Amino acid sequence: MSEQTLRILQVSTFDEIGGAEKVARNLFQSYRERGYDSWLAVGHKLGNDPDVLLIPNDKQRGRWSRFWVNQYSNLESTMGKTNGESKLRSFFNVLAEPGRALDHQRGVEDFRFPGTWELLKLPPQPPNILHCHNLHGRYFDLRALPWLSKQIPLILTLHDAWLLSGHCAHSLGCERWKIGCGQCPDLSLEPSVARDATAHNWKRKRTIYEQSRIYVSAPSKWLMQKIEQSILAPAVIEGQVIPNGVDLTVFHPGDKHAARFALHIPQVAVVLLFAANNVRHNMWKDYQTLRAAIALVAEWLQDQAALFIALGEDAPTERIGQVALRFVPYEKDSAMVARYYQAADVYIHAAKADTFPNTILEAFACGTPGIATAVGGIPEQIEDGQTGYLTPAGDAQALARRIMEFLSDDVRRKNMGIAAGKVARRRFDLQLQADAYLAWYQTIIRQEERTLHMEKV
Repeated sequence: MSEQTLRILQVSTFDEIGGAEKVARNLFQSYRERGYDSWLAVGHKLGNDPDVLLIPNDKQRGRWSRFWVNQYSNLESTMGKTNGESKLRSFFNVLAEPGRALDHQRGVEDFRFPGTWELLKLPPQPPNILHCHNLHGRYFDLRALPWLSKQIPLILTLHDAWLLSGHCAHSLGCERWKIGCGQCPDLSLEPSVARDATAHNWKRKRTIYEQSRIYVSAPSKWLMQKIEQSILAPAVIEGQVIPNGVDLTVFHPGDKHAARFALHIPQVAVVLLFAANNVRHNMWKDYQTLRAAIALVAEWLQDQAALFIALGEDAPTERIGQVALRFVPYEKDSAMVARYYQAADVYIHAAKADTFPNTILEAFACGTPGIATAVGGIPEQIEDGQTGYLTPAGDAQALARRIMEFLSDDVRRKNMGIAAGKVARRRFDLQLQADAYLAWYQTIIRQEERTLHMEKV
């Protein structure tokens, strides 16, 4: 087949917001710009791009369910917002789908999303590659994987470890996902569950994978090694590590003074940046350690003004000694996000768990070195001592010391920023990521055609 006959359908939770969602959308747009038929099917559509297709879960539900959902909508439009709105919605949801409500109470993961079975009918032309990203987020029926993988070559790109476990996206120090989960030490880890049905959830996933034929990719070797030790491994036809990429036409070094002027940042201040959705309360990030490190830095600074910017949080500005803590709400405009990286002296990424954060790559692309905790796939991004520093998880002292090293040595900081920019262009260009996937799609389709031919013979 020729390259231009590729018709690519990707699947993601949202069309906007979130790191994994951004990866899917960037690839979707890159393929389309190259002239391929490219679509993105999502569980929750926020924008108005015609090639972003909403998975029709609500439309595919039964009459009983639709009747009670409509009753609630009519009641809500009549009564308006009420103090008991949440309880009222829950009551109608139980009436609409009692089995689903019971599963929730038992801690059983929710796979009741009938629109999944309509995926291949959504694009105007039938796709010949199905590329799925995060499948949690209350929109996808995992039980459809065996059927989908028999209809069309199916790639799963894992951005976390939810597919490998009984409920959580990251297990932190727990290794029970290798042996069957159960006796879960923390049911609150996202996606949280009400009760411990993790052993049941794990077994159900294993049964699904045993009936599936899946190509798997991950952005980091760290996550791929977990996949190889997991219940997903028997379903994997082939696996590849393909690092995430960023759009270098948007994220690139820029004039620091101009960026600071545009963002109303003092020209003489030392600027530290951290970017994450819901910065202070994101369970996978470590704002507590970061704040403790900032407090130590504030003690060590003498007359030097410093500004810490938390991008992705709406809250009043705070102050710790010489350091002002400015919180900036989630910014949709990538060009504006790039200005923050260009304005910063150092990007700081404190995390309890992370697979391959885009924010580190975006900072590097803008020529900003990073300091990050050495968890998950982050050591595959930062070359310790070359493009930034790695620190132990939860160690505020170590993080503060590395920040002060950067602040006390302008030459080292600038040289690391230059090195970070070179690494981004060499390893983390979105076009390199798109090239890798497109070449793999072609290889997969040829392999599938040969397999089908041999079966017929």
